[in-house]
Amino acid sequence: MSSRTWSARLQHAGLLLATALWVVSDSFAATTDAAFPIVGRVPRVLVLYPYDERIAATTAAGEALRNRLLEATDGKIDLFSEFLDLSRFPEADHVARMGRYLAEKYAVRRPDIVIALGKESASFISANRSAIAPAAKIVAAGFDNSTAEDMPDDVIGAFTTFDIRKTAEMARSLQPNARNLYIIGGSSEFDRGWLATARSALGEFSKSYETTYLEDLTIEELVDRAAHVPSDSIILALTVFKDKAGRNFIPREAIRQIAATASAPIYGPYQTYIDYGVVGGNTVTFDTLGRTVGNLVIDAIAAKPVPDIDAPQSYIVDARQLRRWGLAEQNLPPHTIQMYKEKSFWEEHWLASTVALGVVLVQAGVIAILLFERRRRRQAEGRSRLHLLEAVHLNQSATAGAMSASIAHELNQPLSAIRNNAEAASELLRAENPDLILVQQILHDIQEDDQRAGDIIGRIRGLLKKRSEIEWQEFDLNDVTSNAMRIIHGEAERRGVILKATEPTAELPVRADKVHVQQVVLNLATNAMDAMADAGSGRGTLTFETELANDNAALFVADTGNGIPIERLSRIFEPFYTTKKAGTGLGLAIARTIVETYGGTISAYNRPEGGAIFRVLLPLARRQERHL
Repeated sequence: MSSRTWSARLQHAGLLLATALWVVSDSFAATTDAAFPIVGRVPRVLVLYPYDERIAATTAAGEALRNRLLEATDGKIDLFSEFLDLSRFPEADHVARMGRYLAEKYAVRRPDIVIALGKESASFISANRSAIAPAAKIVAAGFDNSTAEDMPDDVIGAFTTFDIRKTAEMARSLQPNARNLYIIGGSSEFDRGWLATARSALGEFSKSYETTYLEDLTIEELVDRAAHVPSDSIILALTVFKDKAGRNFIPREAIRQIAATASAPIYGPYQTYIDYGVVGGNTVTFDTLGRTVGNLVIDAIAAKPVPDIDAPQSYIVDARQLRRWGLAEQNLPPHTIQMYKEKSFWEEHWLASTVALGVVLVQAGVIAILLFERRRRRQAEGRSRLHLLEAVHLNQSATAGAMSASIAHELNQPLSAIRNNAEAASELLRAENPDLILVQQILHDIQEDDQRAGDIIGRIRGLLKKRSEIEWQEFDLNDVTSNAMRIIHGEAERRGVILKATEPTAELPVRADKVHVQQVVLNLATNAMDAMADAGSGRGTLTFETELANDNAALFVADTGNGIPIERLSRIFEPFYTTKKAGTGLGLAIARTIVETYGGTISAYNRPEGGAIFRVLLPLARRQERHL
């Protein structure tokens, strides 16, 4: 095998090996005190990483190893890590400088054991062992045993083989109808070594396909080519440490860019590619490699004879990518590890499902009872609304009856004016030269008086209208208040009450039955006029004021009577409770029922200068709709 070929295999291992090393920590801690030939101090362990800290496999493994060793030994260990960064700086000058630097750095703290990840780290420590750690035991791992011939005899090896053909064969099982094969690689020496290995390993396999090697391209060109391959293609992604433009990449990040828009499934030889868009491949898993290396280190610390061993390989796939590409799970090789596989509902929640099934049977009966009760409640609510409508209608009739004299008086005025104007017009028309302009003016007055009489009759008809259902509508509370004032205007005149109203500052849209809200205003106004009549203080003043109060429309009805006795304030809205000799005790009770039906509140309090104020709050239409 050529030096380029075995070099590529060696370098691959660095991406995976360090992650496994956390397994070492348990056994290392267990044997440190008993077997390690160190007296008077804790052991020192140096881990050499071939690349930089951006390679997720090595950095994650190193952090896990550090935490586990510190935990297992209760902190009685010195753990050192060095990133050689040989992918970006492969030059001999850099390697020599790094050797001199580490020799000086560890001059007074010589490591007792050195773990070299990948062939680059192993070659580095072999060349600089006498300067950095002359008495240390060396554990080298993560590369093919066929490439270890130049390693010193006392170096312990845990070998791994990345067989790209097995990954290709898995792809063929999943895509039996594929006709095209694409192999993607980068432009670094490492990448080129991988491509050479693939050409050798896939020579016979590729004869069954139209095979294309995508190499010596920029990352943009690789992404574009992968996005336009035929759908019946297999794509094998090796590594992309560097592209044609000389830009450096973390391989799995480069593969993520390519896989994001690829038009066919992508496979790769590294576990680190899982979750970055590849379907999977044949590789040494982190757990398996970690157990293998751990056994070697434990035996080395115990001074046992340690043979070189090979780490077993496994097939590993991303279950989400199988679903994405519609690949059949039954075509996977036996014992394939599926990552991110969603468990069935029963597998994941069998205990909860069993309990829930029993609960559902119990709940079924409870739900039936609740539905029956719901129906009864709705029927009761319907009857309650009907009773409310009937009570409101009776209250409206009583209000109209109480104001009948003033209504008749108010209606008599326009009717009398109509008659008088008609007689005057008739008299003018009998003259030899009638004044037609004056007659025209008289006819205009008759039209206005007729409109006035019609408005009075319309208000009374609306007041007496009986409803079988609530008529929901949106309206301005200011308009309803003004209309109510027009209705009671005649009665107020008859009683000598002055009506006042503040100028509205804004629209107050509410959603309710307009006639019902008008009845509330009439009830409060009638109650106020009765209170002022009982006070016997001469001409009273009845004031109406509307305003915006937070998210509510507010109406204030104030009188100049004697006010409400403190001991009676809490009971004035109770049904049949009244302080008037001829009162029924229903006016304020009905007002409260109406207001609360539409989500509002009503309250009363006394004015400091005398008299009472009733406050009605109704939710604005926009806020009310949000809560319906």
